[in-house]
Amino acid sequence: MVKSTIIIAFDQHAATTVAAVLLPGQRTPALHSLTSDSPTLLRFVERIRRQGPVQCCYEAGPCGFELQRALVGHDAPCDVIAPALIPRRPGDRIKTDRRDAGQLAILYRAGALTAIHIPTEQEEAARDLLRCREDIRADLLRARHRLSKFLLRHGRRFTGTKKAWSQRHGTWLRAQTWPLPALEQTHGAYVRTVDEAVARLRTVEQELRALLELEPLRTRVQRLRCFRGIDDLTALTIAAELGDPRRFPTAPSTMAYVGLVPSEHSSGTKRARGAITKTGNAHLRRVLVEAAWHYRHKPFVGAALRGRQRGAPEAAIARAWTAQQRLYRRYHRLAARGKPSQQVNTAVARELTGFVWAVLTQ
Repeated sequence: MVKSTIIIAFDQHAATTVAAVLLPGQRTPALHSLTSDSPTLLRFVERIRRQGPVQCCYEAGPCGFELQRALVGHDAPCDVIAPALIPRRPGDRIKTDRRDAGQLAILYRAGALTAIHIPTEQEEAARDLLRCREDIRADLLRARHRLSKFLLRHGRRFTGTKKAWSQRHGTWLRAQTWPLPALEQTHGAYVRTVDEAVARLRTVEQELRALLELEPLRTRVQRLRCFRGIDDLTALTIAAELGDPRRFPTAPSTMAYVGLVPSEHSSGTKRARGAITKTGNAHLRRVLVEAAWHYRHKPFVGAALRGRQRGAPEAAIARAWTAQQRLYRRYHRLAARGKPSQQVNTAVARELTGFVWAVLTQ
């Protein structure tokens, strides 16, 4: 970083923002309390920029990327910092907005901070809708649990088939009658809640499928669908959550971003590895682990997978087939050692991440 650059670090909240201005040659930043609306912050940066070039930064948080995009749109470079990677002193027990902003400015000038990837507006919109779908699925699961436990308390069990929440199960649910009006109302309310969640989920999934043809997601989704266990919505989740894969120089760096690499605590001659780090993007890690379960089966290209591969690059199809063969061998080699199936699947998901990186960057 140029020594003549002025550092402006923001500690942003919903209503107020503290700006720390660190001038060249100074060790202590000047602190300013501002409101959090973008016009006020832009005017503040413009006033500071009269003294020389500026470089802005702030921690990633609930306020999103609006400030970063506003600053970049006015030719003021801005980085969004990963909060989990900010150095913390072990003995520091005081935390205030002013101290946070000042420390952020000092660490940024020292080059001790890590900036995160800023998604495009299209990627962020797709990601928000995908996470909305996950929330609806969680709501549906809770609604179904409440209904099933209500029925169980009153001795109502569905025995028509082994699979619940099928068409026959739905017919059985609506055929239930109750001796008391209060029970009838309770049952009706729970059933309506389930139906509403199902309708919401179908609507969102239909809207998500419309995003499959939009760039830059379309090209990534087309390649990802070549893999076994990765259908349209899973491919869209990986494409939106991972962003531009070229920002990762190697496959292991992508695995580390997803949090699928083992933790380690080694010292001297002692080397100890533990569970996976679970750092980075939890949504991306979840869909990769779910997709990895498909590789316990023998390599095979069925009609559904062949349909998803239609029109995809030949190199992507060939790499997906290589992944099937390698990951199948990997799964059963680890399982033969007596490792728990969850650990085996996690190891397969880690290697699947490498194949995903390769097919998106080739």
